[in-house]
Amino acid sequence: MEKIKRHKIGLFSAVMLALNSLIGSGWLFGSGSAAKIAGPAAIISWILGAVIIIAIALTYVELGSMFPESGGMSRYAQYSHGPLLGFIAAWANWISLVTLVPMEAVAAVQYMSSWPWSWANWTKQFIKNGDITFEGIGVVFIFMIIFTMINFWSVKIMTHFTNLISIFKILLPTLTIVVLICSSFHAQNFGSNIHEFMPYGTRSIFEATSVSGIIMSYDAFQTVINMGGELKNPRKNIVRGVLISMLITAAIYIMLQVTFIGEIKPSMLAKVGWHGINFTSPFADIAIILGINWLVILLYLDAFVSPFGTGVAFVATASRALAAMTHTRHLPKWLGRLNQKYLIPRYAMVVDLILAAILVSLFRNWNLLATVITAATLIAYLTGPVTVMTLRKISPNIDRPFKPRYMPWLAPIAFVLTSLAIYWSMWPTTIQVILVIAVGLPVYIYYEIHYQHSNLKEQLKHCLWMIGYLIFISIMSYIGSTGFGGQDWIKYPFDFGIIIIASLVFYYWGIKSGMQRLDPYAEKIAQNKKSVSYTHLTLPTNSLV
Repeated sequence: MEKIKRHKIGLFSAVMLALNSLIGSGWLFGSGSAAKIAGPAAIISWILGAVIIIAIALTYVELGSMFPESGGMSRYAQYSHGPLLGFIAAWANWISLVTLVPMEAVAAVQYMSSWPWSWANWTKQFIKNGDITFEGIGVVFIFMIIFTMINFWSVKIMTHFTNLISIFKILLPTLTIVVLICSSFHAQNFGSNIHEFMPYGTRSIFEATSVSGIIMSYDAFQTVINMGGELKNPRKNIVRGVLISMLITAAIYIMLQVTFIGEIKPSMLAKVGWHGINFTSPFADIAIILGINWLVILLYLDAFVSPFGTGVAFVATASRALAAMTHTRHLPKWLGRLNQKYLIPRYAMVVDLILAAILVSLFRNWNLLATVITAATLIAYLTGPVTVMTLRKISPNIDRPFKPRYMPWLAPIAFVLTSLAIYWSMWPTTIQVILVIAVGLPVYIYYEIHYQHSNLKEQLKHCLWMIGYLIFISIMSYIGSTGFGGQDWIKYPFDFGIIIIASLVFYYWGIKSGMQRLDPYAEKIAQNKKSVSYTHLTLPTNSLV
């Protein structure tokens, strides 16, 4: 059979694609939201968020370099714990990816609604009381269709588009930092003592990390891993692409937060405090106050470019994640079908677009969408540290291009930090997201009963630790401290101590619950020296047990 020529993505394009996803609406809104919650201590929130996501990313980098395949992050848990856990992790991850698409469109529309020019008064009707209006939703739909169309024809078009936009997305935040700091910087805003630096206590640092979109802003490291089947030299470039893009992004976001804090007028702070700082378009509003009109224009332009670039990248990532999920045969097979000419999962893209339209109709607020995405993403990421150590246990001899010696102690730390960040998402968001994830289980059970006829009891044994964990974190979120939405039956910081201890129990239970041997499909990928795309391998039926 004649082999179809595929366009391969180099390291530069992979980094640009990741940066295009990472530097999205988070830089436009995150600094303002975090400072309002935590004051100058929001800087620590951005550092903490970077530490959490890099720790998680390193576990997935090992997995991605072992199994370089498109949509890989939707499959790793299946390789170590079977299809039920794999489906739960993949479903949670897919929900978060799809939700990112309308969130980026909402960000663009929100900035449009604050245009300061008289000819643009018609855009002010797009937002009312922080929520997208009916007119605004129409514009959001148009933006999401454009995101999808750019991806619809080929990877080559998408990467050329992202390479161009990513350079702009890196330069403008950097320019904003330099110009604003040189124009006006109030060092006294950072305080002269710990109370002034941390005016709302340590709890606000953790709250800002999840609630203000910080975790969400770092989430897109998985773009490189999910495109693994389309990378040149994936076993090296997955590692390089993830680490380079994450370090660049962390530096930009932390400096943006420093800049925002230093730009607020001390007289304004003395009057309303950090809780009273409420900018619709944070950096653009500051530039308007300072009279830097050319920067205002660039920032409003970037309010299109950043969300557009990120939206385009996540249409690619979400569609590949959905298409990859069809290999367990718990979703319709046609969702994984590719266009024969461009090898693009078009059916998956259309389904993602429809779901994105439904989500934005239900959740019309950027901050709400960001918090939901954070919780869903972190639940999916919980499987990474467990999977990477389980595979080291059951398949120690498999080729691992990236095998750090520190993984045995990094993995449990990553699991604990992820668990804490889920708790920081606050009740009732935690239980709402868990219920959304649970909606996927009837779909799984239907296909399992009607088509697979495999041992559900055996699958449940490998997955019971995750079900137990989700019940635990739901209860803990409800009875925990009031600062995180709970009933204050367990006060801060004792709630953190309980979560840390319980998380370690669930982590080691998860490793002990792994399968006895590696999934046969994963063995085929690991043995293949060249990267594998989900279009070139047929999943054997015996890989489901």
